[in-house]
Amino acid sequence: MLKIDKFPKKKPTDYRDIRSSLQNGDILLCSGNGIFSTMIQQATQSVWSHVAFILRLDAIDRIMLLESVEPIGVRTVRLSKYLEDYTNDGQPYPGGMIVIRHKQFAKLVNKDSLVALTQYAINFFGYPYDNDEIAKIAARILSSKIPFTPKQIKRIEADREFICSEYVAQCYEKVGLTIKWNQLGFIAPSDFAADANFELVTVLKQI
Repeated sequence: MLKIDKFPKKKPTDYRDIRSSLQNGDILLCSGNGIFSTMIQQATQSVWSHVAFILRLDAIDRIMLLESVEPIGVRTVRLSKYLEDYTNDGQPYPGGMIVIRHKQFAKLVNKDSLVALTQYAINFFGYPYDNDEIAKIAARILSSKIPFTPKQIKRIEADREFICSEYVAQCYEKVGLTIKWNQLGFIAPSDFAADANFELVTVLKQI
């Protein structure tokens, strides 16, 4: 099991060496330093701040990420973009990155269920988050630390706006896989790290 408060100390693997072995359903788990990343890390007392779902498109030789990011919303990008040109300035993602794998994903997910998962994930594309939706995301992050009333919790529940980890967890639920969490506030990136069903595949970039 990964630690929620410590980034793995293993030496990073060259992406070119690991690319062919990455599988559908693998998770990119990140430790970043942006505004929302810092909020999530402080709220969960962990190093983890972002997760994304890995999808292979072998017909066009691409490995893609399905993810939710603020304020863009749900999007897809090449995994290699995180390593080479994250913000279109020739620099990689500003933080650490690892890949983890759910031990049961390959056994439980067949071609049809993977198609259903992908369709569900793509249905959320094209909805940039407005200020109210971003405020709801921020409120859900804070609700893990600040007592909210049931009425307040109801008002900030996810509609079409997701914290990255909420989005990936819902994709997993479409194929019958549930991420274990404490039911307080929101499903966090650290919940993926703490779930014993996940194992480390590789470190792509150190902090």
